[in-house]
Amino acid sequence: MPNLKILTSPDWEDYELLDSGDHLKLEKYGPYLFVRPEPQAVWQPTFEDIHWQSAHARFQPSREESGGSWKYIKPMNKSWEMRYKSLRFLAQTTAGRHFGVFPEQAAHWDWISERIKSAKRTIRVLNLFGYTGLASLAAAEAGANITHVDASKKAVAWARHNQSLSKLEDRPIRWIIEDALKFTQREARRQSLYDGLILDPPKFGRGPKGEVWEFFKFFPQLMQACHQVLAPNPLFIVITSYAVRASALTLYYLLHDITKSFGGNLEAGELALVERSQGRQISTAIFARWWDNSYTS
Repeated sequence: MPNLKILTSPDWEDYELLDSGDHLKLEKYGPYLFVRPEPQAVWQPTFEDIHWQSAHARFQPSREESGGSWKYIKPMNKSWEMRYKSLRFLAQTTAGRHFGVFPEQAAHWDWISERIKSAKRTIRVLNLFGYTGLASLAAAEAGANITHVDASKKAVAWARHNQSLSKLEDRPIRWIIEDALKFTQREARRQSLYDGLILDPPKFGRGPKGEVWEFFKFFPQLMQACHQVLAPNPLFIVITSYAVRASALTLYYLLHDITKSFGGNLEAGELALVERSQGRQISTAIFARWWDNSYTS
């Protein structure tokens, strides 16, 4: 039976979900406060209006999915530095309402770091859809050799900047601007194998040459390609998915298909943010992850 759970990230100092309600959430990213849409927050806010009115910016959604624009209320920098434990990275408002960091994924960064350190050997990790590189940096800091793949040149440049901010320039990270499926299939033909896989596939996207990515159409193919690049004794696989009409069970069974011959542990569930005001949890993504139980953290 699937082991379903909810993961949270309690160790943040530079991020906080302050309050939520009326389909909105009030968050602190570094020194700034933001109000963003949150369809799941159907309850009433706890804080008074004056707290919500102290935000530096609000995201105004448009009728297009994920579309909209920022309304700036107070003076603020276009970008600013944040940290999570020893990682340092750049945050900024983007057209897609995000900031270059998904705080709920810190639960994965810690888990990945623990897995790598527990192995006590050199680990090769492939990070697909690597975005601004925080999972790659967590893995590199723990001692792994990283191949970071993203279709966006801007995202990879941002990730490399984060590498410098975190003072990890000497760590072995290979930065690849490529379509994730094409790259993984090519690695399979080369028999280039990895001990760890990190995947954060979007619902929809485009590769650097206009390749179309649709989750339900191409993710099963990508998982088969990932199966072909797994080392004989792999260490871990972690998958996170946002904004898809699927449950964590979808990821669980896809991951089960490619790991059943290895034994080990498999779990799935939701990533969640926990608000300060009442401790209510907001689910942000689904995940599944597998690991070799020969190692303990």
